[in-house]
Amino acid sequence: MKRLTASFRLLTSTLAMSLAVPAWAQSAPALSLELNAAQPSEKGCRLTFVVNNALGADLSKAAFEIALFNQAGVVDRLTVLDFKDLPAGKTKVTRFDLTGADCGKLSRVLINSATECAGTGVEPAACMRALKTSTKTAIAFGV
Repeated sequence: MKRLTASFRLLTSTLAMSLAVPAWAQSAPALSLELNAAQPSEKGCRLTFVVNNALGADLSKAAFEIALFNQAGVVDRLTVLDFKDLPAGKTKVTRFDLTGADCGKLSRVLINSATECAGTGVEPAACMRALKTSTKTAIAFGV
């Protein structure tokens, strides 16, 4: 009985300690990419992204190949968006003007791959593996 009571105390104290760890410390590393806006521009369509690097390491270079789909669900074009450097723990807003694109005819933006993902101690596959996408637009956005 004493052994069972001691085991129970150990289990409950271990559980209590694991619950005391802050939520941010329990979450997995992530690279959050939000399609925040799609607006007509002089060149075509301007996409605005909000990026948050919670990978735990600075990215010296981050770039993604995206596919743009038209209203019929057909790929209109492939292009690479270069987000450049993304410091750890920092949120960054970046805009890209897509020459000749019509925002009103975009139905979906798909992240095809990470063409660049570099930083000290960062594996090249980390940007895609840890990528979390969201959108504030009517355009579907994801991987």
